[in-house]
Amino acid sequence: MESSSSAPSAADGNNIRGVPTHGGRYVQYNIYGNLFEVSRKYVPPIRPVGRGAYGIVCAAVNSETREEVAIKKIGNAFDNRIDAKRTLREIKLLRHMDHENVIALKDIIRPPRRENFNDVYTVSELMDTDLHQIIRSNQPLMDDHCRVWHHKLLLDYLTFYVYHVTAIKYFECS
Repeated sequence: MESSSSAPSAADGNNIRGVPTHGGRYVQYNIYGNLFEVSRKYVPPIRPVGRGAYGIVCAAVNSETREEVAIKKIGNAFDNRIDAKRTLREIKLLRHMDHENVIALKDIIRPPRRENFNDVYTVSELMDTDLHQIIRSNQPLMDDHCRVWHHKLLLDYLTFYVYHVTAIKYFECS
């Protein structure tokens, strides 16, 4: 992923200032030392909510719907053929799945210029937490928690079966 000192990294609390780019059509943020460039449709507060093996995730507000969303940047998405296929597979599957137990893909942010198309930005529902955070938390899991997770896993399995998806491993929590 790219790193730049031109975008400010000063943050007031969790909110990060952005710099307009491409004639004001996009705004660039410095998140964890990486450039994060989104269309102006997504307005501050932009704040980091996590990062994983395949990207950085920030929260923002969709100015058209006033809905808080999660934006995931998959940096240098086309440098590795396997990662590019995973990214495409994730996008294709999420676009066609409409189920309460599967996160909804709301948007894919178009690149400002096609000739410099290296990073993919996906927009989805903003969740309060993810399974990784729950497992790593110090809060003990009670029997009721386990029952709910077993129920959700069973529903997820049935959902994948209905959609004829045979490999759950392609859905990463990042």
